[in-house]
Amino acid sequence: MKISNEKSAKYGKFLKISLLFWCIAFLFLLFSFTQKPINYPISHRRKTTAVESSQSQPPTNISHLLFGIAGSTKTWKKRQSYCELWWKPNITRGFVWVDEKPNATWPATSPPYIVSADTSAFSYTCWYGSRSAIRLARIVKESFELGLENVRWFVMGDDDTVFFVENLVNVLGKYDHNQMYYIGSNSESVEQNLIHLYGTAYGGGGYAISYPLAVELVRILDGCLDRYASLYGGDQKVHACVTEIGVPLTKETGFHQVDIRGSQYGLLAAHPMAPLVSLHHVDYLPPIFPTMTQIESLRTLKTAYDLDPGRTLQQSFCYDLARNWSISVSWGYTVQLYPWLATPQDMEKSFQTFQTWKSWSDGPFTFNTRSVQSDPCQMPILFFLDPVEGLNRTASSYKRQLEVWEKECGRDEFQLAEKVERFRVLTFGQLFTAAHWIKAPRRECCQVVNGTTSSGGGVDSVVNVHIRPCNPFETMTP
Repeated sequence: MKISNEKSAKYGKFLKISLLFWCIAFLFLLFSFTQKPINYPISHRRKTTAVESSQSQPPTNISHLLFGIAGSTKTWKKRQSYCELWWKPNITRGFVWVDEKPNATWPATSPPYIVSADTSAFSYTCWYGSRSAIRLARIVKESFELGLENVRWFVMGDDDTVFFVENLVNVLGKYDHNQMYYIGSNSESVEQNLIHLYGTAYGGGGYAISYPLAVELVRILDGCLDRYASLYGGDQKVHACVTEIGVPLTKETGFHQVDIRGSQYGLLAAHPMAPLVSLHHVDYLPPIFPTMTQIESLRTLKTAYDLDPGRTLQQSFCYDLARNWSISVSWGYTVQLYPWLATPQDMEKSFQTFQTWKSWSDGPFTFNTRSVQSDPCQMPILFFLDPVEGLNRTASSYKRQLEVWEKECGRDEFQLAEKVERFRVLTFGQLFTAAHWIKAPRRECCQVVNGTTSSGGGVDSVVNVHIRPCNPFETMTP
């Protein structure tokens, strides 16, 4: 009887423990189901998930990009022409975010505007900056909260940023938009990067945030802005918040902050091997073509770009051993004729026609440069794109101009080279497509073909240059 009572007590104790366990489990499940998930309204959710392969979805196109342009009603009238160079009504998607409602009628040719939300509640303690940095940092959040469908990338830029949209689409199309990406580039001036960090995607040059990263970013952004109240710019603040999420900058060198003073000729004539995506600070720099206004220059470059976006500003090197000539072609922009044999390593360096953005000093920069020599015999002869003469997908013409170096060399080899009036660059209609940029980058090869119009002395006034893909085992130098 004693043994039976002990078994009964143990069994009762087991029942009590089991009942307590199931009660705790039930309460836990009840608590879990009654909690509201941290989520956004249904209009803000993706129709696809991050685990879905990007290969099962159509390629990225212009409709998948939402632009957020940092603007001001005070500067828009002056800067709208820059945006209208690349904006395509009813095709491009995005908004200009302004500080107040404009008094005048907003032009139909411009991106539509939205007045930014009030930011007076946020802290800003950078003594040399402007509180507008908070408003600019929040553009990505306010763009996200519009809840627009089918957005893969949020692209930020300034109202004096010129985007080259087809190239931008091709660059972003290389990446899986279902992953968290922060894509852009930093400053050309080392001093700027030391202040604002190399990991920051500069807002003037533009940067892109993938939708999954935007989901995480907008959740923490407002609180994060107060944590980084001491930072100067909106792009700095966004970088700090993206860093808290753990996402680094994916650098694409076709985004150009253009943190330089002076002529950007050297920078553009030796463009990196990457698609041209953006140009910034066009308001602060002289025209890229010396005989035009800034807007005329940009339209001329855009004319070439529209014909062959991927090849624009891409540099090729040619040699004419019979005349000891070296030729650098920056397609759609300029040709440099060296009346001597120069190496590709030298020609791919930028002539330093500029100084640093902040201190107006001679560097350093984030790329190699070479000095502009006062002796004209140590400088090439320059030719600039001449769309009037002829420009199509097969041929482009470049006319000699003296407005950059302003001096001529009296040596015999220079006198012969100076008889050249024009270069005609032929590509035979072979476009530099997006497929080129998916492969490992390689410069195109080119060859010099004597022209048919002779000006005497065995030198042609028009020199034809053929640009084409390199053959197997072919090098830049013959």
